[in-house]
Amino acid sequence: MKNSKIIELLKKGNFVVPLSLFQLRDKFDISFPEFIFLIYLTNLGSQFIFDPSRLSKDLNLTLEEVLSYIDNLTEKNYISLEVIKNDKNVMEEYVILDLFYEKLTNILIADMNQEKIEEEKNSNIFEIIEKEFARPLTSMEYEIISAWLEDGTREDLIIEALKEAVYSGVCNLRYIDKIIFEWSKKGIRTPEDVQNNRLKFRKNQEKKEKLELFEYDWFEDGEDEENSVD
Repeated sequence: MKNSKIIELLKKGNFVVPLSLFQLRDKFDISFPEFIFLIYLTNLGSQFIFDPSRLSKDLNLTLEEVLSYIDNLTEKNYISLEVIKNDKNVMEEYVILDLFYEKLTNILIADMNQEKIEEEKNSNIFEIIEKEFARPLTSMEYEIISAWLEDGTREDLIIEALKEAVYSGVCNLRYIDKIIFEWSKKGIRTPEDVQNNRLKFRKNQEKKEKLELFEYDWFEDGEDEENSVD
């Protein structure tokens, strides 16, 4: 008897959870339990008869929990409930997931557009460096630049480092890489940080020059001049 119950339990099937949806989890403004409940609903089809008892039994939830999840998902426009006449002219309440799939489509389109924007940005930075170097980049140089971007280095910061290298008359990526590395150690992440660091350096230099001027021994210098005249 016990074995037959276990076998029946195993025959109930699987709850399929698309990995892509988990990767997009942070895009949905719902709790994790609501998210799991929603994914379960997708396993039942794009629309199906609303049967709270079945949902309660399948997911081991109370009826109150099921109704609460349904209410929240409806309120947040992930699902809709509609009364539809079936083939036997009987009115039945259906759960419809069109709103969820519409949201999911918009999220995927937004992500694709963002990826396209990032790709365009990346292609621009390569072109900018090639223009400054007045030559095509080598495959190794492409890898170095790509590594900067993958590490989270902003394009505008790379451009600042490029300007610094050009100003110093050293147009090679190794020198730019050294600049970016030194900036990273100092916590410099943006062009604004670069400007602030430059201002700080200038002020320190001015203080140093003033201090050297103040410490200069004018009397000793005058005596040296008198001795030289004699």
